[in-house]
Amino acid sequence: MVQRHDATTLHFDLRLEVDGVLASWAVPKGPSLDPADKRLAVRVGDHEMSHATYEGRGAGGGPGTVIVWDTGTYENVTVRQGRPLPAAEALERGHLRFVLHGEKLTGGFALTRTRMSGDPKNWILVKIDDDGADRERDLALEDRSVLTERANEDLEP
Repeated sequence: MVQRHDATTLHFDLRLEVDGVLASWAVPKGPSLDPADKRLAVRVGDHEMSHATYEGRGAGGGPGTVIVWDTGTYENVTVRQGRPLPAAEALERGHLRFVLHGEKLTGGFALTRTRMSGDPKNWILVKIDDDGADRERDLALEDRSVLTERANEDLEP
């Protein structure tokens, strides 16, 4: 699932269920459906599963507003030496390949840890070139919750 978080700066939070928690990345420019785009994804702390449907003022008293921008399921399709690799191990090794079945995001994606600026929290999110790829669609224009049709601005006091 992906949340649109309008805090100090607008960003998107990619969250994938791994071993009972939501492994999470902050994606400053948001996801892209163009396989040529490489998006910075900064690994942040895991979140509880209850956070998956949260919308409102910043969670945990944090700043800004949060909407559920996309929701659905994912399949881990990471393979190493010809064998499926569990998602937790793939993340530990620094490369996760997965297929999203969301309302806005579909198809294959990959997350790869980098050493950009010497920081192991920095990952790169890319869209795999498949049927879900779309080089023309501007996801930045899609600013409404898939659960409530609200925009972040609708949650301001």
